[in-house]
Amino acid sequence: MKLLKIAGLLPQAIIGKVSANHAKDLLTVTSDAIAHYPKALAVSLQRISEAHVPLKNAENARVIAFRPRFGHHDHLAIIIGEPEKQAAPYVRLHSSCVTGDVLGSLRCDCGNQLQKALEIANKNKHGVILYLSQEGRGIDIANKLRAYALQDQGMDTVEANESLGFLADERNFAVAAEMLKQLGISRLILMTNNPAKIKALAEYGIEVVRREPLVTEKNIHNKKYLDTKALKFGHHLKDGQ
Repeated sequence: MKLLKIAGLLPQAIIGKVSANHAKDLLTVTSDAIAHYPKALAVSLQRISEAHVPLKNAENARVIAFRPRFGHHDHLAIIIGEPEKQAAPYVRLHSSCVTGDVLGSLRCDCGNQLQKALEIANKNKHGVILYLSQEGRGIDIANKLRAYALQDQGMDTVEANESLGFLADERNFAVAAEMLKQLGISRLILMTNNPAKIKALAEYGIEVVRREPLVTEKNIHNKKYLDTKALKFGHHLKDGQ
């Protein structure tokens, strides 16, 4: 199942037996290699390109593209000021969200959180927003739309992901930790409502000295989504929590 997810083959795949005579001609992958894939992907990250990209809420932003040595998704680091020179810069781990960040969808709070994080970093004259290619908590855009259709039938976001064969959250933050290390950042103020991100960074040796809330307004379209975040993922959705 893990291999199918890595290959982007869910929610459908055909599994069959192969005779011993034909097996020797096939590419084989060990279970250990599959289990260690996220870490191997992360440590192979390379800085590919960089440019000044003026943004609506951060005109002096720089964007650095990172790519694993053997391909797969690109990830971006949006840099404001000189965060590597701060004792604990403001940092946001932001999972890509085409529907929210690009299309302005009201079904989630992603676009508003991204802009709020940029405002905070710009106000403090330093910060990093890691824009991570892990749409829909790691299930990609096509499956995210499938999950939306299931939510329209009454499921919540967790139930929809699981019904498609995924975990409630498929993301792995090894890539984020490696990007921070390459940027010279090991201590930070994390802009998030999600306690799991703090725990994940700690596992990779990144110290979160403080959490900066990113609470946005609910609307009739995202209320159930946000309530599920709080109930099933433990997100802090009130300032000061």
